[in-house]
Amino acid sequence: MTTLPALLGDLDDEYGDLRSAVADLSDLDPRWDLATPAAGWAVRDQISHLAYFDDAGRMAMVDPDAFAGLVEEFLASTGDPMEVHLAMGRAKGGHELLGWWDGAHRAMVETFVSADPTARVPWFGPPMGTLSFVSARLMETWAHGQDVCDALGVERTPTARLRHIAHIGVRARPFSYAVREMDVPPGRIDVVITAPDGGEWRWEVGDAAEPGPVAGVTADSGSAASVTGTALDFCLVVTQRRNVADTGLVVEGDLAEEWISIAQAFAGPPGPGRPPT
Repeated sequence: MTTLPALLGDLDDEYGDLRSAVADLSDLDPRWDLATPAAGWAVRDQISHLAYFDDAGRMAMVDPDAFAGLVEEFLASTGDPMEVHLAMGRAKGGHELLGWWDGAHRAMVETFVSADPTARVPWFGPPMGTLSFVSARLMETWAHGQDVCDALGVERTPTARLRHIAHIGVRARPFSYAVREMDVPPGRIDVVITAPDGGEWRWEVGDAAEPGPVAGVTADSGSAASVTGTALDFCLVVTQRRNVADTGLVVEGDLAEEWISIAQAFAGPPGPGRPPT
């Protein structure tokens, strides 16, 4: 069972990995303005996004009233609500930008060290459990870090922390449908992925006891539709950092193919996904 201290340690390690990828960029290094695979976002934008929402995570815990005002302002924006904090990051030099993120991350983690693991954290959507919230921050750090590393040409070594991201991806399947105003189809999908250490991670997704035939299930197989491959590829797809066609994932059955085509581990409106290369 995952504990809050262990989860915060993993979040800190994920932050440290991304921090090391940008540590050698000088204050005015032009690489801060390199385009990332996220349309319209440069390297600096990815870091300011993480800094802003780490700040918001701390505020949500220590000053819920101020946070509620922040959410109201954020949701009332008539343009792109991200533009405010992106503009903040674009006005900073590289060192000041990193200082913002360093301080925001450190303050957020220190706040959650003493948090009640059973508490609910107010957020921009429904409140989240403490463990789920910290897991989501880890997922966001990893996903935005992938965009940064893609832009800088940095190869990351997959770690066991991918399990947190994969778990969110699996649990977010109903959300992936709901955010598109689609019904979740009945039936089971087996997710079997290979961990970075060579082990195996498994999930059963959906209704394992659904009667009748299910797309992707042969009459004599006794098996569901399935998604198999590496944990890295699965996480890249469910965070919409890679098109499934550019990975080694094997997706079998209509049920699994439909889900993977819209899989979205992050909150917010439907992501556009990434086109195949």
